[in-house]
Amino acid sequence: MDERPVGIDELLERVRAGYERIEPREAYEATQGGGALLVDIRYAALRERDGLIPGALVVERNELEWRLDPQGSHRAPEATGHDLRVVVICNEGYASSLAAESLRRLGLSRATDLVGGFQAWRAAGLPVTSGPGAEV
Repeated sequence: MDERPVGIDELLERVRAGYERIEPREAYEATQGGGALLVDIRYAALRERDGLIPGALVVERNELEWRLDPQGSHRAPEATGHDLRVVVICNEGYASSLAAESLRRLGLSRATDLVGGFQAWRAAGLPVTSGPGAEV
């Protein structure tokens, strides 16, 4: 493979061209009907500061592939199959795009990420539970 190096902006553009991202309201509605699993990959300090999305599975980014691989020995109980619709959420919607692409490479073809991340979810007035010191 003899590709030229790319910057992060170009990489994000390429990754995002491969799937349809989801807006906060659409993600919320999908979870209400059991049609999607929200996966919060924000680090602990952000979750403590800003709160949590009720029902979201919290998985640290460095464990994501191991916990969501339906065939993996360390999978979370929620990782029920490759057809699972996973919506990855980071703080502002950048790291989640790369994480969703990684899940898609594992065969989770319906993996996507939340446009604007947790901050967009909160700004849309969607449910958030307080963590210690959360500014909710």
